[in-house]
Formats: sequence, C-alpha cells, structure tokens
Amino acid sequence: MDKYTGKKLDGRYEIRELIGVGGMANVYHCYDTIDAREVAIKILKDEFLDNEDFIRRFKNESKAIAVLNHPNIVRVYDVSFGDMIQYIVMEYIDGITLKEYIDMQKVLDWKETVHLTTQILKALQHAHENGIVHRDIKPHNIMLLQDGTIKVTDFGIARFSSNATRTMTEQAIGSVHYIAPEQARGEKTDGKTDIYSVGVMMYEMLTGTLPFDGDSAVTVALMQLQAKAKRPREINPDIPEGLEEITMKAMQKDPEDRYHSAVEMLSDIERFRLNPSILFHYTYHTDPAPPEDVPEEDSKKDYEDPEADAEEVYYDEDVPVRSPVLSAIKGIILAAVIALVVFGGVAAYQGYISAQPKEIEVPDFTNMTLSEANAKNNGKFNFSYISRYSDDIPVDTIIEQSPAGGSKKMKEGSTIELVVNSADTYIAVPYINGALGTEQIQATIEKANLVPKILYVESEQTAQKIDGIYPPTGTQVKIGSPVYVYVSKGVTKPRFVMPDIKGYSAEKAVAALKEAGFTNCNVEYDDRIEAEKDEVVRQNPMQGSEVPSDYEITVICSKGSQKEKKVNIEVDLPSEVTTSVSMKVLVDGAVDNDNSKDVVPSYSPKYKITVKVKDDATIVVLLDDQQYREYKVDYANNSVSLANSYPYTPKSTDAPATQAPAADEPEETPSNQEEVGGLTTG
Repeated sequence: MDKYTGKKLDGRYEIRELIGVGGMANVYHCYDTIDAREVAIKILKDEFLDNEDFIRRFKNESKAIAVLNHPNIVRVYDVSFGDMIQYIVMEYIDGITLKEYIDMQKVLDWKETVHLTTQILKALQHAHENGIVHRDIKPHNIMLLQDGTIKVTDFGIARFSSNATRTMTEQAIGSVHYIAPEQARGEKTDGKTDIYSVGVMMYEMLTGTLPFDGDSAVTVALMQLQAKAKRPREINPDIPEGLEEITMKAMQKDPEDRYHSAVEMLSDIERFRLNPSILFHYTYHTDPAPPEDVPEEDSKKDYEDPEADAEEVYYDEDVPVRSPVLSAIKGIILAAVIALVVFGGVAAYQGYISAQPKEIEVPDFTNMTLSEANAKNNGKFNFSYISRYSDDIPVDTIIEQSPAGGSKKMKEGSTIELVVNSADTYIAVPYINGALGTEQIQATIEKANLVPKILYVESEQTAQKIDGIYPPTGTQVKIGSPVYVYVSKGVTKPRFVMPDIKGYSAEKAVAALKEAGFTNCNVEYDDRIEAEKDEVVRQNPMQGSEVPSDYEITVICSKGSQKEKKVNIEVDLPSEVTTSVSMKVLVDGAVDNDNSKDVVPSYSPKYKITVKVKDDATIVVLLDDQQYREYKVDYANNSVSLANSYPYTPKSTDAPATQAPAADEPEETPSNQEEVGGLTTG
C-alpha cells in the first residue's frame, strides 16, 4: 500500500486513495475534515524533495493556479511547502481525462469538438489575461466532468508570460505530440504557444489521429518543426470546411500566422457555430495549382490526322491483296452473324418482357418493428428510412410509411419510405422565452426530449435573465442531448483595462493604477532581477487585460542590487554520538552541497558551516534525514539566530525500541532567539 493512503495529513486531510501518478508528484483523493468536502491533494515525490528545479516547478504550479479563478480551471484551496513534505490541495474532479474520452470515442462529432474547445479557450483566455501561459496543453491535462464541463489542470510548467524561459530543458517537458515549434526549439513562449496545442487537440478530436507521430520523441519534434500535417478533411470528410480552416490556422508553424489570442480564436469558432457553412478563406495549406489547360487548337494537333481529308489513297506494298473468293466467303459469314444477333435480340426481348416484376398491393408496415416489417416484406420491396422520435410508441417502431399500406399497387423491387421511431433522431433546439423562470425553461427543453443544463454566470444582464443558450435555438441535435442555458447572476462590477506600468517606480505605478480605476493594488519585490531599486519589472495581470475594478493587482518591483553575504554558523552536534552521521544543509529548501557531508559529532561537537545568501533565509540542518536545527538569517541586521531545535535519534543496528521519540516535536523553541553566527560580505 502507498505510504500516505489511510493517513491524515496535518491533522486535517484524510487520504483515501491514490488516483494519479505523475512524473514529479502523486495525486490522492482526500477528505477535508475541517471544511467537510472532498479534495484532491498533489504530493511531491520524496526523491524530488532535494531537487531545486522540481521544487520550483511544484511551487510555480500552486502560484499559477492561485491567481486564477475560472469555472474551467481547477481551483487551489491550500498549499504546504515543508521540508519533509510538499503538497497542493485542489478541487476534486469526478471525471475522466479528455484523452481517455477521445480514446473511447475515437472520433468526436464536430459539434462536441466545438463545445469542448470553447471551454478550453475560455480557460486559456482567463489565464493569458492574468499573464500565465500553460505551456503543456494536451488532452491528458484536461478533465471532463459527467455534465460535459471542462477543467484545465496541471500548471506545473506554466510561466508568467513576461518571464517566459528559453531553456530547452524545461520547454521540452510538454508532451512532444502537442508542443509548439517555438517551444521545441527552446524559444520564448507566449499565449500563441497554447493556441498551437489547442489546434493539435482539435485535429485529434475531429480525426481520431494525431497530426504528427513517430517512433521516438525526437522524430515527432522534428516533424513539429518541419513537416506539413495532412488536412483533417482528407482523414474525415465529414468535418466542415470552416472548422478545418480554424484548426489549421491554430496549428501554423509561425506563431505570427496563428490566432494571436484565445479571444480571436473564440470569435471565429462562434461565427462558425452560428453558420457551419462559413468559409474564412485562410490561405494556409493550399494545394499546388493544377497545370494550365492545353489550348483547344494545340489539343487537336495532338489527336487529329492531318491527312484525314486528303483525296489520295496510299497502299502498303507489304500487305497482300485479297482474292474475290475470299471476299465472298467473308460476306456469307458476316450475314450469318447478323442473323444470329437479330434472332437472339428478339428472344432476349421476349424473355425480358416475361421476366418483368408483377405489380402487387403495398403492404401496411405501420406499428411493426423493423424486424417484423422485414419478415413480412420477404424481400419484395426495398426500404428507405427517416428517423423521428415519439414518446407514444416503442423505439424502432414504424410510425408511418409512404405510400401508405393498401393505397396502391407497386412493382416488386420498388422503394417504400418508412418513418421509424428512433433515439438517434435530430431535432431542433426549442425557442426559450427569456421571461420564463428556470422551472418553465427546464420543462420546455424536456418537452423537446432534450436535457436542460442551467448554468449561472456573471453578466451585465439583470439577475435571473437569460444570457445565452447553447446550442442556439433551431440547431439540430440528437434526442437526449444537453442544452445549456446561461442565466445571469446579476450586473457585474465595472471592468477596466490594465495600463502598462513597467519601468515606473512603485509609488508612481500604484498611482497610475488608481487613476485607471483599480482599488486593490499590492507591491511585491523580486531580488532575482537586475534593475533599479523600486523599479516595476512585472505586473499581474499584464498590460491590456480587462479585469474588474476590485481585482487584486500585483506590482512586482526590483529590490535593487543585493550583495552576497557569507553566513557563519556554529552547529552544536550531539557529542555523545561516536559514529558517522550524514549531515545535510538546506538553504531555503535547496541542498547546499558544499556543507552537506558525513561527520562524527564526538570529534567536532561545535561544527562550523558557511553558506552564502543575498536576502533573509531559512537554514535547516538534517542529521541522517532527521530535522535537527533550524536557523533564521536576518540579512539587513547581519545576524543569524536559532529558530527551532529538534532531538536526534541515532541509528541502531539492534532491534527497534518500543517507542521512538517524536521526530516532529521541537526539542526547544527559544522565546528569545539565540545569536549563533554572523554575516560577512562575500
């Protein structure tokens, strides 16, 4: 059994079962005993607790999702980044991945593809407007709920668009079958990178195949860079041309040739949805021009005999001259053949007349099942079928026929049209009166043999007013299909466009945001960026985003140039231990290899370590992977203090003790922190 299953995490989360295994983390189905709800918890694998890159990516996922709030993006409730365990508490999704759904369905109906893609694009629109690029969009990271709702997950390699990395190592983490060419090359990524991946997913949903596949990841990556994908309609001719154009535009190799935003792509999809016969006339992937037609006169020269009208007749001296006797015999044989053909034709015609089918009265097939009708017909007539649905008679029963039974006589082999009660019938989505209440709306949809889905959304419409319906009124859908009715929650708060404040001072940036209408502005500092002290280096959401007036705006400023300082700490090791102990030093969660080594405490009970810092830091000392000492570095005041002290239990080769001391209980938490070292400029 997994070591976490059946345990309670932090005295709050009951871990029920392992539901997902990923490259760097495992996902568990849990129960939150405080908030009384089911949650999913992603726990970083033990082997990556010392890996700075994986820890950074794990933390980055929580930060990325935490700033997002959208119905098509999984929500984050809680995070914990301790030294011994790191986890993210998320919304529990009871569904399957879109990849699993595609594998089950093989090829998706274009209407369903549009419905799913629209939700994915709306989620990406929200992420991009908040400055976040997902960079790993693929059906494996899309959850599909039973009601058809989409949830985008796994922001593990997401990046704030203004700080996008260019390193191939991290870029290549995304699945190579869905990766954009610029991402495969290790170039800068932005929202258009996610658009490419959406195009590949649309291609897969519509055709049941991937545009590029090969025997290795390298092969597929090279195809993403160089190869031209087969047009979807060559694989599935039922795909509307307009939808094929949308798919191929999203998959253009050059980012500038793609849709520049999720909003732009959603606009085309909406135009297509309203008019499935629309053509956008994009010029990508056109076939080479056919060869020019050969002029008519030149054509005749190739096929006509220039001597055809000449009066002279030429004889070939090599052809022997026939005798008159031979010509007579030839004429007799020809006459005999003609006679046989004439008499044979007369006989065949008489046979044809006698073999003509007789006219018989049309039988009555109504109220029969198809099998009963075929048995009664006994092959005398051909059937054509029209589907129609009725609650009054069983499915697969014949409702009516044309011509009607007993109305006339028809020749055997003629076709009779049968109207069959079928659950595969397509019917029109009914008109929804916006003045009706939700119960009446549901009744109207159910009366049409469709399934109502009432969704409440933020809108500028008055509360409880209809803000939209999907599929729209009049659209032909199958019996039993869902119809989504969007009902307004009420008038939303005013929205304003984010100004570009990069390069401003923090004070000037906050003033500019307030002038633009924003009331909730926070200033944070980042010491990793070389810039003037207090200069704005990033903003969230990014410039140009349209967000509510009370949206929490984050302004990230530079701390300015920070000098590196050396931290000297004297660690009091357990002097009674005479065997070798593995000492590991962590600086803000990252392993300091220079100071991590094996020591014998009895030889060096006061062991000195020196680490380098550029800011306030937490330094943790582990002995044999047991937390032993925790120190806090005060960069500004040039001081180091002991924050927590924990007991050390020596390794034993004997049988284990009946009760070991609790490793997570601090030995001492000083009320007045003890100075244990100092800082010097490095």
